[in-house]
Amino acid sequence: MIERPARAHTVPAVARRDVLRLAGAAAAGWIALGATDDRMRIVGSLTALPLDDELTRRSMIDSATSRLGGLIVGLRQRGWVEGVNFRLELRSTFGPPERLKAAIQELLDLKPDVILTGSTVETAAVLAATKTIPIVFATANDPVGNGFVQSLAHPGGNVTGFTNSTAEMGGKWLQLIREAVPDVARVGILFNPATTPRGGRFFLESIEQEAAASGVSAIPAPVNAPAEIDDAVRRFSEPPKAAMVALVDSFLVVHRKAVVAAADKYRVPTIYPFHYFMDVGGLMSYGPTLEVRSADYVDLILRGTKAGDLPVQSPRKYELLINRTVARALGLTIPFPLLARADEIRE
Repeated sequence: MIERPARAHTVPAVARRDVLRLAGAAAAGWIALGATDDRMRIVGSLTALPLDDELTRRSMIDSATSRLGGLIVGLRQRGWVEGVNFRLELRSTFGPPERLKAAIQELLDLKPDVILTGSTVETAAVLAATKTIPIVFATANDPVGNGFVQSLAHPGGNVTGFTNSTAEMGGKWLQLIREAVPDVARVGILFNPATTPRGGRFFLESIEQEAAASGVSAIPAPVNAPAEIDDAVRRFSEPPKAAMVALVDSFLVVHRKAVVAAADKYRVPTIYPFHYFMDVGGLMSYGPTLEVRSADYVDLILRGTKAGDLPVQSPRKYELLINRTVARALGLTIPFPLLARADEIRE
C-alpha cells in the first residue's frame, strides 16, 4: 500500500539553510562591489514546446503554474526586472532534430550569463555545446547518471539545477493505477525512447519489480512519432483488462493532448507524471509539484556564484490528482482510500 503522497512528503535533498547561506554570501559580495552594476544580463531559456503552445503562452503570464512565469516573478523579487537589468531570451527546440542544435546556437551567439533548460535532453545538448556558460536545469532525472554533475551535493563544472523524479516513481505509478483499476491484468508503459531518461530504463526497472510482485504484466509501449500514439494506446483497449503509465518524457508533454485523447477514445485508464495532462482531461497524475525554485539559482549566478558550487535540489513534495468525472466516463469507481489520499479531486 503506497503511503499518502504527500502534502507532508518531503525529500531530504539540500537543506534550505545551505541555499540561504549561499545567497547571503553572494549578496554580501554584490553589495561590496557597489550593487550598481547596470550591465544588461541575458538569461537564455529553452523549451521543447512550440512557442504558440498553451503552456508556453501561460508561462509568460501565470507565475503560479509555469516555470518561466515563476522565474520572472522570482527574479523581480530579487531585484531583477525584465527589460531593465536583464533580458529573457526564449528559444523553442520543437521540430526536427536539428532544431535543438540551432536553438542552442542562437542562445550561445547572444553570450548569455546563464541558460535555463527544461529537460534532460536539452541539458545534455547544451552541455555538449558549452563548458563555460552557467546552466541551470529546471527539471532533470538522474543528473549524476547522465554525467551532468559529479554529485548532487557538489556538482562541479558549469551546471546545477533541480531533479523532478526518482527511479522509484515508476513503481509508485503502477501501485496507484492498480488501486484505481483493481482488476487490471496488464499495464502498458508509454514513452519515447529518444526523450525519456535512459531510453525508459530509468523508470522501467522499478515498474517491472512492482509488476512482478503484484502479478500483473508490464509491457513497454514505445512511440517514436506523434502518429504512433493512437495505435500504441489502442493495443491496450482489448482484453485482458489493461491500464497505462505515461513516463516522464518531454515528447509526451508536447503531445499531451493526443495522448489523453487516445486514452479517452479507447477507454484505457492512464496515470500521468504531471498535472499538465490533467489540464487536458487526464484521469490521474502523481508527481512533484514543480514549484518554481530556479529563480534562486539564476539570481545567485547572475551575482557571481559558480553554478558548480550550487547543490542539485530534489522535489520537496509530490501531489496526487484525480479527475472523478473522467473516472466515471471510463466506468471506474475510484476507491475511497485512494480518493482520501488525493491532494486534488477534479469534477
